[in-house]
Amino acid sequence: MKSKFLKGFAVKSLILASALAFVNCDDSSSPAAPADPIVVPDTPADPSAPVTDPSIDPSIPMDPANPLPVDPANPVDTTPGPVDDNCLSSSVPCTPGAENPTDPTVGPTTPVNPTDPAVDPTVPVSSSSEVPVVSSSSEKAPEPESSSSVVEVPKGIFLANDKDENKDYMEVEYIERTGWDGAGILSYPKRLSETQKHGVVVWGPGGGTPPGDYPGMIKRLASHGFVVIALKESPGNGNQAKSALDWLEKKNGTPGDPLYQKLDMTKVGASGHSMGGLESEQILIKDKRVITAILNNSGDWGGNGAAQVPTGMGKTIALVYGEVGSENTNAINDYNNTGVKVPACLIEMRGNNYGHGSGPWDGQAATVAWMRWHLGGEDFRKADFVGTSGKYIDGPIYTWQGAKGNWNGKCKNF
Repeated sequence: MKSKFLKGFAVKSLILASALAFVNCDDSSSPAAPADPIVVPDTPADPSAPVTDPSIDPSIPMDPANPLPVDPANPVDTTPGPVDDNCLSSSVPCTPGAENPTDPTVGPTTPVNPTDPAVDPTVPVSSSSEVPVVSSSSEKAPEPESSSSVVEVPKGIFLANDKDENKDYMEVEYIERTGWDGAGILSYPKRLSETQKHGVVVWGPGGGTPPGDYPGMIKRLASHGFVVIALKESPGNGNQAKSALDWLEKKNGTPGDPLYQKLDMTKVGASGHSMGGLESEQILIKDKRVITAILNNSGDWGGNGAAQVPTGMGKTIALVYGEVGSENTNAINDYNNTGVKVPACLIEMRGNNYGHGSGPWDGQAATVAWMRWHLGGEDFRKADFVGTSGKYIDGPIYTWQGAKGNWNGKCKNF
């Protein structure tokens, strides 16, 4: 009985030992079970583990702020954030506004050189090899920008690209009942430049004529890029023009105003018809902000206006008159005064019975071209006025009816 018990115990022990041996054998010969692809945040990392987690699928986009796989169905918002200050000091090229300039699968202290040809971003990183790390000795220093890649800020005031002074171009704002006295007109391009300032033109109406009678001239100048302020009236002493310029200068310095920091108050011209011409001549004489004037059908009564324009300040003047206009004698005498020392031009409109109202209507092109030359710096226009064969020396006058008559001009002191 005792021997049977011992024998039975031995058999059971043998069976139990065999079972344990079978289990140990199976455990050691079978492949390891794959790790959980989602790392539990509070599980401490194994310091002996490789840098790259082989359980992370490199084809799944990574969240730079938390290097875990991102569910494609719920992608991380990749809208660029503010510029990282690290971009300013890091030796690794990074895009301003990028949240992390390093490879998120490597870690924030192991940058990858995106320019290294050995790193192919389209090939997934193998779990058996580490992501190549570029040493500081092999990293290329960023090459300086070539001069051709630098965007240069345009020089001078803004002008319409189209240069034909006989045409209107840009859409304009045309605001009535405004100005320093609430009775003027303000006009300027609807799309003001973001990179250049705009030149300013003061327009003076004829005696007893409201500014609204000159929409063609006002809009033509504005469509070429100028900010135009038309006066309520023209007393002929420059006072109205000065008040208008002071008003514009205030708008130019007022945050929130549409003209805030849009005006170049060193590039100011004056023009006007009849009494408005006298107003423009006087503001040229008295105000250092005004560097040029072109009088339409006007001229100093005593022939002593242009002679008072101060020299040494880069100022210029032109007088346009009609062949049968009542102003022609004044214009001629004003120009011919031997005291005129600044560059000056005298331009006649003839061949179509041009009278006292010819300048602001059929003669608009001369005023636009003059302002583009003297305010906008288009020096090629000098040949149109100065010499023996330019447009305004001996060229056709274009009207809405076509070419009607001719310009007859001459200049001095250029």
